[in-house]
Amino acid sequence: MKRAVLALAGLVFLATTVQAAPKNNVKIKNKSDWEIHHFFLSSVDDEEWGPDQLGDDVIGTGESFELRKIPCGSYDVMLVDEDGDECIVSEVDVCSGSEGWVITNEDLLECQAETEGE
Repeated sequence: MKRAVLALAGLVFLATTVQAAPKNNVKIKNKSDWEIHHFFLSSVDDEEWGPDQLGDDVIGTGESFELRKIPCGSYDVMLVDEDGDECIVSEVDVCSGSEGWVITNEDLLECQAETEGE
């Protein structure tokens, strides 16, 4: 069963204009000191996490990864870094005019602390 999710105030959304479409591409920029090894999505109504969106890929420090053709809607997101630390973000709307997410050290550490404390 999916763990309870927490809002992450520090995750920065880069607002850009996105044409109305049933699906969206989202770029994830890793500006933290840790590699991101797993990236899971789940509809907010779902009790289970979906497949790892990265597959065999890793988002290295200073690198980016693009999620392609994600159906519009609200998702819970779980990131897992190279140390196995989890960061859970609730109710992310992938089609709300944002085209990318930037993950920084501060954001990742704060989210991981909140996720562990639930």
